[in-house]
Amino acid sequence: MKKLIAGVVLGVGLTAMAHGAGDPEAGEANAAVCASCHGEGGAKPIMGAYPKLSGLGEKYLYRQLVAIKEGDRQIAEMTGLLDNMSDDDLQDLAAYFDEQNMGVQQANPDLIDEGAALYRGGNLASGVPACAGCHNPQGKGNEPAGYPRLGGQNADYVTKQLKAYRDGERNTGQNAAIMMDVAAKLTDSEIEAVANYISGLN
Repeated sequence: MKKLIAGVVLGVGLTAMAHGAGDPEAGEANAAVCASCHGEGGAKPIMGAYPKLSGLGEKYLYRQLVAIKEGDRQIAEMTGLLDNMSDDDLQDLAAYFDEQNMGVQQANPDLIDEGAALYRGGNLASGVPACAGCHNPQGKGNEPAGYPRLGGQNADYVTKQLKAYRDGERNTGQNAAIMMDVAAKLTDSEIEAVANYISGLN
């Protein structure tokens, strides 16, 4: 009987984790302020250096929103925007954006082969692991681990973030150390190639 109860509790817990804790409908009400930079539903940012928020993963989005609000992740354009939002508001916002669809970009065909090789197989010589190992072969991410969806993300934004990890400028959050270690081994040309490949990945 105890095993049965434990199994039910574990199952309910895993279901809650899989579906997230936020209310997408409530999140939509607070998402209007985000649209001016990230576009409707977070899917079409006004600049390539801004991220698409759509479908990134609720757990990842929530962690980033908390880090930004608390000042652990500094983004000048977002200063003060989250100050009046509660923790529930942030969770709802993350749930809303996670339910939106992320469209893919048109990748530069000249960089596809190099980018695909890095994304799928890494670089054995320099110790770069395959991106697909954490972020899924189709770039769908890993929600339970909090690894974001990458497929379809703006290449300029991916480039900017990989360089920020490499330079130690983005060093907050549970998974930052992993990305800093990976990015430290990437050259500028490798970053450009893999970011381009990611932008067209689905």
